[in-house]
Amino acid sequence: MNTIRSICVYCGSSPGRDEIYMEAGRTMGAAIAGAGLRLIYGGGAKGIMGAVSEGTRRAGGKVTGIIPRFLMNKEANEGALANLDESIIVDTMHQRKHIMFERSDAFVALPGGIGTLEEIVEIMTWAQLGHHRKPIVFANINGFWNPMLALLDHMRDEGFVHTRHLVTPLVVDDARAIVPAILTAAVKDATPSEGVEAVIDKM
Repeated sequence: MNTIRSICVYCGSSPGRDEIYMEAGRTMGAAIAGAGLRLIYGGGAKGIMGAVSEGTRRAGGKVTGIIPRFLMNKEANEGALANLDESIIVDTMHQRKHIMFERSDAFVALPGGIGTLEEIVEIMTWAQLGHHRKPIVFANINGFWNPMLALLDHMRDEGFVHTRHLVTPLVVDDARAIVPAILTAAVKDATPSEGVEAVIDKM
């Protein structure tokens, strides 16, 4: 059994074009707090990143933000970081990602851009290489991750993914269902739970 104490959320520093993405961020944050878990995230105060942090803090949860110094003025400022329970300022993106991995017991990708995609793919790669067995979730809000899931299918069908048993990401359409899915997966040693709206074994 994997003990879940904290959840890392990867997501956009922009709000996106549909308010549903921001609402999903706030809902996700509140769910993390409601389960007594800590949010680990990129430290930003804008976009979906800010919504997740706000949702967690308003619901009484704990938040750790990890941000590179060179992004301070772009994604957050010292005042915003002071509102967090813990803020860690690093020099490089590599340091940020490493600390996020070390501090987190599960990983969720809400909608976002290239950075969000790169982060969740790296986590899947590390799982494929046997470096961890932590739950991984695609928060498929409004079908956002459908193209990515189709690409994973294509890679598998074309014979480029041979270790599917090591990576079993969950795909959850409803932000309210993400934390329960993670907790159930952890009990089953990172095996996707029954009853999740959509579960894939893509890799």
